[in-house]
Amino acid sequence: MAARKQLTRLKAPYLRRILLEPSRVADWDQYPWNLPIFRDREFEFEFASAITIIVGENGTGKSTLLEAIGALAGYDEAGGGKGYMPVDHSIAIDKSGASLAGTFRAHWLPKVTAGWFFRAESFYSVARYLDKAAIEDPFKPPPPDFLSWSHGEGFIRFFEERCRRQGIYILDEPESALSPTRQIELLKLLQRMERSGIAQVIMATHSPLLMACPNARLFRISRFGLDPTDFHDTDHFRMMRDFCSDPAAFLAEALYEDEP
Repeated sequence: MAARKQLTRLKAPYLRRILLEPSRVADWDQYPWNLPIFRDREFEFEFASAITIIVGENGTGKSTLLEAIGALAGYDEAGGGKGYMPVDHSIAIDKSGASLAGTFRAHWLPKVTAGWFFRAESFYSVARYLDKAAIEDPFKPPPPDFLSWSHGEGFIRFFEERCRRQGIYILDEPESALSPTRQIELLKLLQRMERSGIAQVIMATHSPLLMACPNARLFRISRFGLDPTDFHDTDHFRMMRDFCSDPAAFLAEALYEDEP
C-alpha cells in the first residue's frame, strides 16, 4: 500500500455494526423489508475483521444490503467515490437499498467513510464519469481511461489505482469480469489491503476463489438469515468441487430434464 496521510491511527474495521430499527419501517410487506433476512423484524450485523465477504443465491438481498451500507457511508446507490453521481436516478422505477439505509443505525469506530463503492453493473457509467470529470477540469491529471482496456484488465487497473488509501471499500461482485488468474490478482490486492490495517472491505461475491480469502470473515445470506460460514460449506464451492471431480457425471445430472 502506498503511504498516504491517514485519517486515524485506529485500524480497520471502521464500520463495526449495523442494525435495523423496526420503528423506522413503515411497511414490512414492501421491498426491501420483505426480504427473508428481515422476517423476524430484527437484523444486526457485526464487522469484526478488516475483510467481510457475503455469499448467497441471486435474490437473497446481497446487493441490496451493500447498497444500504454504501448509503450509510454516503455513497450514491450506483457506486463510485464520495460525492459522485454517475447515474441519473430521476426517472428510475427500480427500488434500491438506499431506502433501506434510512431504517438502519450504524456504529463506527471511528467514522471513516472515505473509499469507494464498486458495482460491477455500473462500472461503465462510473468510468465514463471519471473520464468526463477529468476532461472538464484542466487542473486534474489525465483521464484514467479504464475502458480502453479489456473488461477484466480495466477492473484490475481500477482496483490497483483506487483501493490504496485509508477507507472503506464496498465491492459488489468484483469478479464478474475477471478470469481465475485475474481473481488471484484481486486476492493479492485484498491481502495487501488487509495487511495495511487501514482498509475495510465489505464484498459480495459468487467466486469460490474470493470466498477463500485468508483472514476474511465469510457470511452466507439465505432465506433463514445471515450466518457465518466456511467456504467449504457454500453451495458455490460444493458445486465446483463436484464438477472438477467428475465433469461428465456432474453435467449429466445437472442438465437432465424429464421427458415432456
